[in-house]
Parts: sequence; C-alpha cells; structure tokens
Amino acid sequence: MLIKDAFAETAPAAAAPGFESMFFVLALFVVFYLMMIRPQMKRQKEQRKMISEIKAGDEVVVAGGLAGRVARVTDQYLAVEIADGVEVKVQKQAVGQLLPKGTLKAL
Repeated sequence: MLIKDAFAETAPAAAAPGFESMFFVLALFVVFYLMMIRPQMKRQKEQRKMISEIKAGDEVVVAGGLAGRVARVTDQYLAVEIADGVEVKVQKQAVGQLLPKGTLKAL
C-alpha cells in the first residue's frame, strides 16, 4: 500500500562507464591546466626573462628581502650592493623583483 509500483526490475540500462569517467577526467584536466599550470608557466617565463635582462646598476629585491643595487653580473651570481661598500653575492634565481630606477635613493 505504501509503495504503489516497484521499478527495481525495470531500471534503465547504465550508460557506458568508460565515457562518463573519461569525460570527467578530461574536464578536470582542462580546468586544472587553465587554473594552475598555464599561469605558473607564464610566471616562470617572465621570471626567466627578468633574470636574463639584469645588468649592473639595476635595483633588485632578493628573495630574502634584501634590496640593493647590482654591482656585478656573472653567469650564475650577482654582486648586490646593499650599503656603501657592502656587497652580497647571491644567485640570479634568488632575485624576486626588479625595482624601477631611483627606488633606492641612497645606499
């Protein structure tokens, strides 16, 4: 009396499980690519370009928070002057930001 019709025997046939799961995985990958991988690749490309264009006299902020003027540039390292007569040798990859000219008034 409570259950009028029982449809357990006439359940519709399930669709191919491979297509739905494959579509879900593909959609998930597309979203993951657009939200995470692509922006990260763009940031890395900009970082590599910035590092390759650093020259003596540029003002930079190193990843540790030190700000200074680039005194010398070699293949892998920079000599960054953080105060008068005080230079720190850092790896090029440690440069976090290239500052506009004149940001550091007097060292």
